[in-house]
Amino acid sequence: MKIKENRLIGFAIIALIYVIACIFGIWVYRLTPGSVYIKVLTADMAATITVYLFSLLLKNSTVYDPYWSVAPIVILPLLAMEYANTGLGTIFMLTAVTTWGVRLTYNWVKTFKNLNIQDWRYDMLKERSKGLFPLVNFFGIQVFPTVIVYLCMLPAIALIQNDSFNILTLAGFVVCFFAVLLQGISDYEMHEFRKNNSDRCALMRQGLWKYCRHPNYFGEILMWWGIFIMMMSSVPDMFYLLAGPLANTLMFVFISIPMAEKRLAGYKTDFDEYIKQTRVLIPLPKPLFK
Repeated sequence: MKIKENRLIGFAIIALIYVIACIFGIWVYRLTPGSVYIKVLTADMAATITVYLFSLLLKNSTVYDPYWSVAPIVILPLLAMEYANTGLGTIFMLTAVTTWGVRLTYNWVKTFKNLNIQDWRYDMLKERSKGLFPLVNFFGIQVFPTVIVYLCMLPAIALIQNDSFNILTLAGFVVCFFAVLLQGISDYEMHEFRKNNSDRCALMRQGLWKYCRHPNYFGEILMWWGIFIMMMSSVPDMFYLLAGPLANTLMFVFISIPMAEKRLAGYKTDFDEYIKQTRVLIPLPKPLFK
């Protein structure tokens, strides 16, 4: 389809889909009884289902890709507007989340080509699951990440409800700032490498990537631990909400990273040697820990 080959039209279509998903999610939120946590979950799932249905219509699961970074920067500010006790802690948290979300969404924009191309992982899952792919698409590609992000947002929601600001809030904000900076630098380095290197088999071994294989993932993991630390400054008795950043960490360590490294090992030159010389996540030289 010619329309799907046009990058700008693809952006416009995805933007419209997300506007529709947002409106539907807000409507479901207002209709749902119960605690704010239940209301946010049902609204989040309603928006996810909307995006999923459009991904079926367009035959491209990449429609969901921006959801990871867009959902928090829509949900959390809208939720904060409902509470009159919004203070400095919430403002710092929203600043961190919005900066993270805008930067990550921009990174997706830079890598988006058109609606005829989807993430290599989705193509792999489609090939493996065959006729079951619509279910894999729904539960594996879309619902599972939505649940992870929802769990990560729970500490932020708790902070909005119990706003405070102290040294621990500031410490969490610093962690978030470092996480966004780490992601931004690592993504910029990778974009520059790909732009200036036409050899698909060449390894990126400059900057942060010289010391670890997934500095961008490390930043993503740190981001939500920073939000959790900020929450602990106001409601330490809700420590059990560490389930969110912990689930996010486990997802990257046991799913995202192994999947990516298995693929890279298949075509990157000297990838086995690269593994021996670098850390998985922490961008520090190995000899420092000997």
